[in-house]
Amino acid sequence: MQALGRHLLLELFDCDAEALNSLETVKVSMVEAAKRAQATIIDVVFHEFNPFGISGVVVIAESHLAIHTWPEYRYAAVDIFSCGDVLQPQTAADYLVEQGPWSSEAARARRSGKSCGTPPSPTA
Repeated sequence: MQALGRHLLLELFDCDAEALNSLETVKVSMVEAAKRAQATIIDVVFHEFNPFGISGVVVIAESHLAIHTWPEYRYAAVDIFSCGDVLQPQTAADYLVEQGPWSSEAARARRSGKSCGTPPSPTA
């Protein structure tokens, strides 16, 4: 059976805690990652926890980008799932790791996941 999509998981360590705790910063960064990946954005839902932390999802026609932040640990987990040939999930991941506002000189990322090929055509 052929895979239906590509799934990338990012773990971001030693990030800027203030940026990870800013609802606006996290939301804008995730939407920008989706746009750079050429995603079709359907909805954007984020929640700020008290006393800290953000969870959110950018729902896209091709699937989703999700994030959960733990500013107190300077850590964020990102989930990017994509279907189809147009979306570029690696572009979204690269933006978040290399240009995300939470990046710092010490920031590190661990990536997992792989490209699982092209999904079958709807007529197959």
